Amino acid sequence: MTSCLFCRIAAGTLPARIVHEDDRSVAFADINPKAPVHVLVIPRDHVATLNEPADEALLGHLIAVAVRVARDAGVDGSGYRLVVNTNGDAGQSVFHVHVHVLGGRPFGWPPG
Repeated sequence: MTSCLFCRIAAGTLPARIVHEDDRSVAFADINPKAPVHVLVIPRDHVATLNEPADEALLGHLIAVAVRVARDAGVDGSGYRLVVNTNGDAGQSVFHVHVHVLGGRPFGWPPG
């Protein structure tokens, strides 16, 4: 999908600071970080929101990659947050499923 920003990053046609990639996913630094560690983990295949039917194994893979990213960034011991926004009211601005990996500072609850 050439109009999708994240599809272009996954295809390598748009530059990003890649921290992990494999045959099913890509993880890259957020260009507008909300924490010292802020990485997005995306599927290579375009899935707009969690409301679309998706491969459960792929979603599990995205979470496993997010955990690996947190470990590699050194925030697994102190704590990190995984966030998936779905649709506009939740804050989704790029309509390609992505898992935010946030860490490196304390977070409050509830969020938002």
